[in-house]
Amino acid sequence: MLDKSIIRKLEKIVGRENMTTEKSDLICYAFDATQQRFLPDVALYPQSAAEISDILKLANAEKIPVVPRGSGSGFSGGSLPTMGGIALVLRRMDKILEIDEENMLAVVEPGVVTEVFQQAVEARGLFYPPDPASLKFSSLGGNVAECAGGPRCVKYGVTRDYILGLEVVTPQGDIIHTGGRTMKGVVGYDLTRLMVGSEGTLGVVTKIIIKLLPLPAAKKTMLVVFDSIRGASQAVSDIILGRIIPTTLEFMDSTSIDVVRNATNLSIPERARAILIIEVDGDEELLEKQAERILEIVAPFGVVETRVAKDKAESDDIWKLRRSISPSLRQVNPNKFNEDICVPRSKIPDMILELERISREVGVPIINFGHAGDGNIHVNVMVDLAEEGMQEKVDRALEEIFRATLKLGGTISGEHGIGTTKAPYLGMELNDPTIQYMWIIKKALDPNNILNPGKIFGFSGNE
Repeated sequence: MLDKSIIRKLEKIVGRENMTTEKSDLICYAFDATQQRFLPDVALYPQSAAEISDILKLANAEKIPVVPRGSGSGFSGGSLPTMGGIALVLRRMDKILEIDEENMLAVVEPGVVTEVFQQAVEARGLFYPPDPASLKFSSLGGNVAECAGGPRCVKYGVTRDYILGLEVVTPQGDIIHTGGRTMKGVVGYDLTRLMVGSEGTLGVVTKIIIKLLPLPAAKKTMLVVFDSIRGASQAVSDIILGRIIPTTLEFMDSTSIDVVRNATNLSIPERARAILIIEVDGDEELLEKQAERILEIVAPFGVVETRVAKDKAESDDIWKLRRSISPSLRQVNPNKFNEDICVPRSKIPDMILELERISREVGVPIINFGHAGDGNIHVNVMVDLAEEGMQEKVDRALEEIFRATLKLGGTISGEHGIGTTKAPYLGMELNDPTIQYMWIIKKALDPNNILNPGKIFGFSGNE
């Protein structure tokens, strides 16, 4: 509980109408897409970098935890107020400040919703590729904090590849500017890259300069059904070796196919053991040739059926199959543990076999799908935590999943970040000197550990 004198000081900064201490309101900021809950002491709704600067100066002086928050759609606990304190809600900072068509860039505030921004730039014939599954409600500030990806990153890259510069308020209340409006710039350390993906632990992003691309003229969507995950994986490798980089290369294994059989109008052959959803974009006259070439490449790898969308409606039907997986998972069990491991593309079938083994040995259902083009597998451990001993089974399964991932040369997080959920496993991937160098950076910028404490390094923060 914050002292009343602190509450009065915060009220002077943002105004009484732009803060709340009511428990019924604070509950909204106590959770994200994980199953954890932590209640903040106060939620603030600032509207400028200057207000955030004043908030952080006060919090730093009084040693009050501050947790930046966008839409709260993360899967790793990054926006949870694990130690109470201030939930810094950036929803009022939601303006698209500029779209510069000539230089193909935009300047936005962190609260802009990803899909709203995409639609705004596409109306100008421009394109912002990163497309996390949460794009309809996730904010660009959150995307920057987590370095969000999405299906299109196999061709276009992830959030960090589009951030030219940032305005950031440091944990001690300084307002700094990183990068700029140019495509090149090597003046000093690359603080922009340092901030992108730092999960709100090093600064609060208040302005984002974003690189844009020309909007592709057209796209073509294909669905290919395989009789094995190994065949689908080999098809992915050969498509890339064939010098074709699709916009998306999404896969579903047999476990995810089973949960969506009745979720769409599309019939799925009984022999289906894997599905690839492949999309290409670019000049319309080239797409037909690309699609034909892709179907030629995949043909030897146990193809059961192929479908090429003739129009937007058929494309939407294909994508509905992929989007139906997450909503359908609750058919299996009520509690979901969603991990986002990433392995080299060629290791996807080996990883799927490992996941099947872990599922059998531990005795928990595991549903798998994701971005085959970059080896990013969304692993969903589906359980009923009401069953005795189930949490212990989940813990064992997750640890075995991460060990298998690392053994195959992968990483325990491709796009969700570390947050709180993966903090206990950080040492499995990074050695002690590497973690200590990260902690040195954190302590240098945030000596009092007030900004998003308990994230990445765990609750103790190695203090």
